[in-house]
Amino acid sequence: MVEKRVIVVGAGPAGIRAAETLVAAGIRPVLIDEGRRDGGQIYRRQPDGFTRSYETLYGTEAARARAVHDTFEAIRDRIDYRAETLAWNVSDGRLWTARDGEAEAIPYSALIVCSGATDRLLPVPGWNRAGVFSLGGSQIALKAQACSIGSKVVFMGSGPLLYLVAAQYVKAGANVAAVLDTSPFMKRVRAAPFMAVLPDLLFAGVGLMRTLKTAGVRIATGITPVSIEGSDDTGVSGIRYTDGSGREQHMDCDAVAMGWHLRPETQLADIARCDFAFDAPTRQWLPVTDDDGRATSDGIYLAGDGARVLGARCAEVTGRLAAMAALSDMGIAGDPAARQSLLAEKARYRRFAQGLAIAFPWPHELAANVPDDTVVCRCEAVTAGTLRETVDIGGATETNRAKSFSRVGMGRCQGRYCGNASAEIVAAMRREPVEAAGRLRTQAPVKPLSIATVRNEA
Repeated sequence: MVEKRVIVVGAGPAGIRAAETLVAAGIRPVLIDEGRRDGGQIYRRQPDGFTRSYETLYGTEAARARAVHDTFEAIRDRIDYRAETLAWNVSDGRLWTARDGEAEAIPYSALIVCSGATDRLLPVPGWNRAGVFSLGGSQIALKAQACSIGSKVVFMGSGPLLYLVAAQYVKAGANVAAVLDTSPFMKRVRAAPFMAVLPDLLFAGVGLMRTLKTAGVRIATGITPVSIEGSDDTGVSGIRYTDGSGREQHMDCDAVAMGWHLRPETQLADIARCDFAFDAPTRQWLPVTDDDGRATSDGIYLAGDGARVLGARCAEVTGRLAAMAALSDMGIAGDPAARQSLLAEKARYRRFAQGLAIAFPWPHELAANVPDDTVVCRCEAVTAGTLRETVDIGGATETNRAKSFSRVGMGRCQGRYCGNASAEIVAAMRREPVEAAGRLRTQAPVKPLSIATVRNEA
């Protein structure tokens, strides 16, 4: 009998729980991860020699972070763990990886993609200046390097991560000048019935706000960004915005951390030819899966925030479900009662996520109406005006045509940071719903490879 090979991409909470489930069934999975150590972004390990406690690093999620790390250590010798390895293509039943200048095509019976999520960013005049970071980048600086992105930091955007990272900076002793939220406070009130399904998470969010207020951090809701001020030589010097009453405000700062919730990392699913569907509440295209995580392409399973952003806790649930689905499809029977329990738990997280979409909506009107001279694609320095010209003059009918004309989304990030906003701009120019603008198609490699990379024929 041919041995079944299961590959798991991503060593965050979803990937580790998937690997744990496979190991319990007697399978030694290959676990591919870009990171140097396990944990993913949310439970990122601190560097060797650092001695910060779990409570300091992970706050209310300290126990869960420790449990995920302990699980990894417990199965470490029963998995084929490949750290600092990029999964960059899926083709003909093989996952292509790269490490240390060598590319390898690994055949699989099942591929479980737990690729996580990245920041969803809104172009703001001046956001391409030195000193502007994504929320995730700001968090990495704190967790992995124990440093703040600036001496006076403004956090701007919307969503739970905005408050989480700001509170982590406060606890670390950084100077947080303000938290500026584009979502009006009353939207949180309307979302409360949905989020009440998980009261501990709801109260954790309230606790983050209490931490910020106790530290004297200014919190403003319902704001509209105007510009991030500064110069090309010295970087950020301040920020302008209008408050909820429409009054323009100015605040000095030397760094800005920004993000509007998260967007799934769906590139591998796209390359694997999985079907996508438009998700109206979050205004983005997401891969289609069944309740257990099966994608529409044979042998592909999606879990964690890389499929749909439901949070780190739910990532553990969906990681287990995806592994159980893969095992079932390979003829290895599972526990029906355990599956039903996981599905019920996932349903609660999905309802909570519905509340988050109401409480912290993507400000699509702001994205569609950014000034012409605002850089939309930071990698290729494509402005909103250039993007609009692709529609007005070039006749672009959707985002991929606009990409061909303008190079938006062709840079290092491959549209991760500009894709959502560029679709809003194209759709607004054509006076069509944003889903009519389509989505940027992914091409391999999903991230840049060194030109010196060679194929490992072993």
